[in-house]
This record gives sequence, C-alpha cells and structure tokens, in this order.
Amino acid sequence: MTPEELWILRSSTLFNGLSDQILHKIVGNEPPRRYAKGQTIFSQGEDADHFYVILSGWVKLYRLHSSGNEIILHIFKSGDSFAEAAMFSSYRYPAMAEAVEDTSMLSINCNHFKKLLGENPEIAMSMLASTAVHLKSLVLEIEQVKGRNSMQRLAFFLIDLCPSDTMTAVIELPYEKNLVASRLGIQPESLSRLLKKLRGYGVHCDKNMITVSDVVALRDLAMEE
Repeated sequence: MTPEELWILRSSTLFNGLSDQILHKIVGNEPPRRYAKGQTIFSQGEDADHFYVILSGWVKLYRLHSSGNEIILHIFKSGDSFAEAAMFSSYRYPAMAEAVEDTSMLSINCNHFKKLLGENPEIAMSMLASTAVHLKSLVLEIEQVKGRNSMQRLAFFLIDLCPSDTMTAVIELPYEKNLVASRLGIQPESLSRLLKKLRGYGVHCDKNMITVSDVVALRDLAMEE
C-alpha cells in the first residue's frame, strides 16, 4: 500500500484504531482494483468472496425492482467500506454494486479476513463499532425520508456537502442529478423544481455546481419542524 492508501484505510470507520501492521496484514499483496464509471463491481446473488474499501470515487448499492427500476440502497464514498456483512450471512451479495464515477478500491479477501479475525480480536471490536456507526447513519436516513419533506431532504443533502464552520460554500454535486434524485426519493424533474425553489434560501445551481450563499438559512430549512 502507498502511504495515502494506508491513511484512507486507517481513517475508515471499519478499521479505525487498528495498527498499521494489522492493516497491512488485512490487505495483503492485492493491488487496488479500478472500475470505470458504470462498471458493475458485483451482482446480486454472486458469491461474496471479497469486500471493499473505497480509495476514490463513488459506488452505488442497489436492487432491481420487478418493474425494472433501480432501488438505491446506499451510495458509498472514499473511506467507506461495503459488502463486509455478506461474509457473515448468506455468503452471497444481497444487491448489485456499480461504480458511479471512475473508482479505485482496496479489495479484501473474505476467507483471509475471517482467519485474521480469529487471530486478532481487536479487528472484531472495530467491526462492531463500525456496525453501530452504520446503524446510526441508517436511522438518520430513515428519519430524513419519513420525517422531512422533499425540499428539506435536499437541504440536508447539500448541507452535508458543505465544509463545516462556513457561512458560504461552492460545492459540486458528487454524482449525476438523476442519481441524487433517486438517493433522495424524488423524481428527477422534481429535483430541478426544488433547486429553483431553494434560490430563496441562497442556493444557486449551474449544472453540477451549487453556490450556497447562506449556509445558516439552508440549515435552518433542513431542521425546520
């Protein structure tokens, strides 16, 4: 691993707090895997022989509805791990994974990893902590979907992209607008209308670039009861 790859692995929720020696053992000699935008990483029902930590790019996890529509389960970013749960349940991937942008990932062999778990209990403790953090994130997402209207969900999404402790921000949507809409549970045409309505809160959109001139106002909208 390069120093940058090691830093990302060390900073991930799944492996936070583990020594560099153990991190090197976990990854082994496998080089990073690279996927082009739109490339399938694994398909639903395939043997779960590896899980992944994203170094750069974005990955969407989704299932196909009987109608043929995609149901987005989650979108992962740099530093996130995914598919690790499959090696402890059905041993098959429960969903599809696809690179949203050109993506680089560390690939970890499941059999190798389970062997290390038996030799290093601290890895198991780290995974428990990661599961707790992920559960908290899922609860927050459900709360946002169920308890907030579509404009508030979009406001939450944009606030999350803004740097902390800033009054204004210029941000770039991390992936295509139709995927943002799917992620927020709204129609693509509704997303365009909502972005126009947010102008009253200091939000201006130019293609994928978003200017937020009043972060406080946008945060207040997101948190409005």
